[in-house]
Amino acid sequence: MKLYQFFRLFYINWTLLRHGLDEIILATHLFRPIRFLAYILPGRWRKTVSSAPRGVRIRRALEDLGPIFVKLGQILSTRYDLLPSDITDELSLLQDRVAPFPYDQAKKIIETAYGQPISKVFASFDSQHLASASIAQVYGAVLQGDIKVVVKVVRPGIKRIIQSDIELLHILAGLAEKYWSEGPRLHPRGVVAELEKVLYDELDMIREGASASQLKRNFTGSTNLYVPTIYWDYTRSNVLVIERVYGIPIGDIKKLQRYEINFQRLAETGVEIFFTQVFQHSFFHADMHPGNILVSTENPENPSYIAIDFGIMGTLGTEDQHYLAENFLAFFNHDYRRVAELHVDAGWVASNTRVDEFESAIRSVCEPIFDRPLKDISFGQFLVRLFQTARRFHMEVQPQLVLLQKTLLSIESLGRSLYPDLDLWKTGKPILERWMNQQTGPYAAYSALKTNMPRWANTLPEIPLLTYEVIKQASKGHLRIRLAPEDLSALNQEIRRASLRVTTAVVGAALLLGSAVIYSVNNALPIVWEKIPLLSWLFAGIGLVFITIAWRSKRNIKQNID
Repeated sequence: MKLYQFFRLFYINWTLLRHGLDEIILATHLFRPIRFLAYILPGRWRKTVSSAPRGVRIRRALEDLGPIFVKLGQILSTRYDLLPSDITDELSLLQDRVAPFPYDQAKKIIETAYGQPISKVFASFDSQHLASASIAQVYGAVLQGDIKVVVKVVRPGIKRIIQSDIELLHILAGLAEKYWSEGPRLHPRGVVAELEKVLYDELDMIREGASASQLKRNFTGSTNLYVPTIYWDYTRSNVLVIERVYGIPIGDIKKLQRYEINFQRLAETGVEIFFTQVFQHSFFHADMHPGNILVSTENPENPSYIAIDFGIMGTLGTEDQHYLAENFLAFFNHDYRRVAELHVDAGWVASNTRVDEFESAIRSVCEPIFDRPLKDISFGQFLVRLFQTARRFHMEVQPQLVLLQKTLLSIESLGRSLYPDLDLWKTGKPILERWMNQQTGPYAAYSALKTNMPRWANTLPEIPLLTYEVIKQASKGHLRIRLAPEDLSALNQEIRRASLRVTTAVVGAALLLGSAVIYSVNNALPIVWEKIPLLSWLFAGIGLVFITIAWRSKRNIKQNID
């Protein structure tokens, strides 16, 4: 550990003590033997800072410790089922009430970014900030042409602070993974690496602008979610200029009630937006705390959301996406054996895990919460039991899914506050079923064919020559394969069969390529059946028959190879 990292660790502990949170430090395993010293410390005799409520003390300590700890507080502020309400209510202030930095510093950053006075860039600029978050500060402004915008300015010196804390977390995570019995399963280094990527991405305003543009494009034509426009001519790496939008913060329940917002529809729409982002777009807003979500009042009976702050966005790989969708559907259908099998197939639990035991354990955790509204579900107890089950079967944490898990918990918490009678399962199941139907069957096959056809067209001319070269080298004995003499005849026969299979596959691929070409010139063909050329379907059908024949005639030649 470097010297400055040691001092940072000392500062963290000192900050906790300064805010009267000595019970957190002295409750750790390291300091437990000397807890009795707390009763003779001078701080015990004069209660100044520590006389404040515990929620206030925790919030102030996190603010003093910097952005990483503020982010932790923001996550915890949504977990009303895990923490007492006095703590979560106070931590919710971290969402947009972090101690601000002076306007003069913000003005200097903006003018340095543009290379000219702020008065020449904006028609007007409000010196009073709208919000102050852990990474950036937000101001209201007006561009030329009376365009109202929000200007987001990255905090000065924040990158150095984040880098220092991340380095310290890497050290602590490495020690945990090495010496903690749960370390190999929980992958703390992978989780810290994921957090590091998220925080550094959040420092880049150009990246945030690109994320907002992508999200806006994904929801083009949708009435469920509105994403403000990015003004690229005014956006820099440390300054973001975005359309100013107006709505009611989703956490302001009383104001939403005054506007007679349909809370049931609002909660169901939130679930729809989440599943659409994750499974249809594979690109989701991963910082959905109440400070980042507004509700439009234009249509109270069918309300829509307005998203702001796009610094943290999540993505999923195709494999994770499919496994998660199948897990959700199996979960919704009470098919716990399928859930257990999927976990084994994905490698999330050991391959030698007894599926029947894992199935039984999952059933005992999940079954009690089905067919019940959110208000009757103790997600705190559910998570505790789920973690106990995961530990029992040595289920490994998937660092790439940390953001998704955080977002899902935020969605559940928002749903609970908006409409406690929400049936989360009933709302999410149809969306997943539609997505799965699009991933399988004729539609999925046609989409894959349309996507891969250009690649096949590029490689198809090379296949005959490559096949000829392989057969030629094999016939001359130049292939480096160790063969028993008695198997040489069988191998020659297999090569002939392979050549026939390749030829059949090439013909099938050529027919499919021809089908795609015909489809692309649809308007030039006189024979059309529901806008799809009949000849195209004929070629595609014959091509699929040839490819099926080639696939079914495949033989395993491993038995002929030593």
